[in-house]
Amino acid sequence: MASRYHEVYQAWRDDPEGFWSEAAAGIDWSKPWDKVFDADRGVFGQWFAGAETNTCYNCLDRHVERGRPGQAAVIYDSPITGRCESYTYAEMLERVNALAGVLVDRGVAKGDRVIIYMPMVPQALMAMLACARIGAVHSVVFGGFAAHELATRIDDCLPKAIIAASCGIEPNRTIAYMPLISTAIEQAAHKPDFCLVFQREELTADLVDGRDIDAGAAVQAEMSKGRKVPCVPVAATDPLYILYTSGTTGRPKGVVRDNGGHMVALKWSMSNLYGIEPGEVFWTASDVGWVVGHSYIVYAPLLHGCTTVVFEGKPVGTPDAGTFWRVIADHGVSALFTAPTAFRAIRKEDPDAKLLGQYDLASLRTLFLAGERADPETIKWAEEHLKVPVVDHWWQTETGWCIAGNPVGLGLLPIKHGSPTVAMPGYDIQVLDDAGHPVPAGTLGNIVVKLPLPPACLPTLWGNDQRFREAYLLEFPGYYKTADAGFCDEDGYLFIMSRTDDIINVAGHRLSTGAMEEVLAQHPDVAECAVVGIADQLKGQLPCGFVVLKSGVDRDPQEVERELVSLVRQEIGPVAAFKVAVSVDRLPKTRSGKILRATMRQIADGEEYRMPATIDDPGVLDEIADAIRARGISRSS
Repeated sequence: MASRYHEVYQAWRDDPEGFWSEAAAGIDWSKPWDKVFDADRGVFGQWFAGAETNTCYNCLDRHVERGRPGQAAVIYDSPITGRCESYTYAEMLERVNALAGVLVDRGVAKGDRVIIYMPMVPQALMAMLACARIGAVHSVVFGGFAAHELATRIDDCLPKAIIAASCGIEPNRTIAYMPLISTAIEQAAHKPDFCLVFQREELTADLVDGRDIDAGAAVQAEMSKGRKVPCVPVAATDPLYILYTSGTTGRPKGVVRDNGGHMVALKWSMSNLYGIEPGEVFWTASDVGWVVGHSYIVYAPLLHGCTTVVFEGKPVGTPDAGTFWRVIADHGVSALFTAPTAFRAIRKEDPDAKLLGQYDLASLRTLFLAGERADPETIKWAEEHLKVPVVDHWWQTETGWCIAGNPVGLGLLPIKHGSPTVAMPGYDIQVLDDAGHPVPAGTLGNIVVKLPLPPACLPTLWGNDQRFREAYLLEFPGYYKTADAGFCDEDGYLFIMSRTDDIINVAGHRLSTGAMEEVLAQHPDVAECAVVGIADQLKGQLPCGFVVLKSGVDRDPQEVERELVSLVRQEIGPVAAFKVAVSVDRLPKTRSGKILRATMRQIADGEEYRMPATIDDPGVLDEIADAIRARGISRSS
């Protein structure tokens, strides 16, 4: 169908408050707003000021009341444990209601904070919704995070309680959570009142007397009472959750998400951006510890009356590179949302997609990619084999939902590989030079969003308005600084090339590492790659490309490296000064799949670096250091 995007986007521009007021009709309110947007409240204004609502009610109760009690709300699929479970909306409500009762009976009230330290199990969603039900503010910390990182978050948000699982399960290891929690509590100045612990069969925890409570037993006891714990009305502008951004130093940076605007934007996005109808199965292959998991595993699908999939596994190795296809086929998934790195891993292990032929993917209509830059070669591979639109879109922890995308529900716009397409309603995206002046189409610059930010975007940082201003608003007055670099073309399509920190300066020329990665990814033997700028006395910085070759490539890696150097010089030119490509077995990544480019650069430059809290396997950094030393490109070698 012809796209309605331009019409809808113009409607927002013409009347922003009218646009979001109409979108807010998709949410149930216990009290209407005084103002759709109050510019005098908060740091840059607040949405739906004066209104009251409850997020848990909108996710569960209203669907049970209005015809969906027997529909599956949550499907849990764990190839790691071999378990598959389904919970209807009525069953989810029963368990969330009981868990809320357990919290209330132990003194957790509206405005109290609760840290959730969980793996990818249904109880993580139940814990988030139980907090929302009673007006408590949850802060999900990725299960297995280091004790010190957990301690800094405890001291920042001062939680009344911690809800945890006894362990997390990886393909080749089991991680005991309670020793990490105990160490974190010992290190923290603030001491939570109690810990609720869901015991897992694979590794049960020894509970600390007077502190730890068996959550499963407590919930079962509460369910037997049969009492109803009412949803607590909260202000639309009250916080729903705090999510700490990864890689912080010093005091952690807690992104705040409010209740009202958050629900309005996410509910709007499900039909208009993702093209999903209530009752369909929406699978986001991420983790509840990240913003994508918050928004599109938990809240958006349930607000919309969909079935959401909670997947405890990996794109490869659980058991093979066909596990995504198996989940789609088994559960009738309509749309898959994951990170590009997942498809790069699948492509590396099964470059010809032979495993795809074993499964019926007739239900799948769309693949959505986000979380890091989606290189064109990965998108083309997915398009070729899946035969469905592959939609890249761009957003951040801070925004909570899409900044730029291709709105499937409004009718797809032409796809341009390498571009997340166009700004969504609510976002006035501009590209500025370092002095804050607009740059011409096609010119690399700083990507910013004109204030005010739309509903669901962070109103501030937890307990630190000044840091919010300094981090996001001061450098470009009147704009939100995304800290991403890129350009807009003549058609208004946005291209995200890198983080601004990843723009390298080679003899006075500002060059995008993302553009070089695009070229490297075109080589038929390359599965994935990362380009970083390393210090050079003559030119300031020089690019260095790290490449992982596809499985089954039977060639001398140095021959491939020479071809890659020639390819970059051919495609970008000698100005790139690209002279070094290094083959490695794997790249260092966070658990969400983001490549740790800054840490790689620090290793190459011989700088001291802090072990990233979110790193998936710290041993990869030693492999990178060895590869750098072997090539003689480290300043510390």
